[in-house]
Amino acid sequence: MANVKPTRSELLQVKKKIAIASSGYKLLKKKRDGLILEFFSVLKKARNIRLELTEEYASALSKINIARAIDSDIQIKSAAMSIKQQPLVELDTKNIMGVRIPSITSTEVKKSIFERGYGILSATSKIDEAADSYEAVVEKIIVAAEIEVTLKRLLKEIERTKRKVNALEQLTIPRLKGDAVYIRLRLEEMERENFSRLKMLKKEINY
Repeated sequence: MANVKPTRSELLQVKKKIAIASSGYKLLKKKRDGLILEFFSVLKKARNIRLELTEEYASALSKINIARAIDSDIQIKSAAMSIKQQPLVELDTKNIMGVRIPSITSTEVKKSIFERGYGILSATSKIDEAADSYEAVVEKIIVAAEIEVTLKRLLKEIERTKRKVNALEQLTIPRLKGDAVYIRLRLEEMERENFSRLKMLKKEINY
């Protein structure tokens, strides 16, 4: 209270600050609530993609083991080395309620047997099935990566927004309201003192 001047102009300034802080508090609460809803929506997707990724990986592992049992490791490595076009992954960003989150897209992950380069004659159907499964795993990993990073950034922004909301609710607004009460009380006290002085002065003049 030491830096608060008990004047009417100061009271007006404090009231303006209270109005601005209250407005900011309401907006931040809406943002926090919206971010929390978005977080749980993305969390549901994360759970689904993790389950899908686990299933895809188990399937791919099973198929590569079958391919290894039927064909030689040399044939599998030769087929893998013959693939010329690598998947292209592009990273961009998008905005969710002021939060910049990644947007990951990929091309040329899923390929036909001809696009893989090893040809029909140089690889068996089991190798081709294993390749299909691992391409599906890569696609799931790309989707999972975007969702996981999105979750982390949303959570970080939720925590940051919560701190701001709590600071306004528990510190800034109560302090400003306390300043306003202090100024009003001091102004009333000063008015009473002035009235008493005027009353005494009037008595002295009349005497």
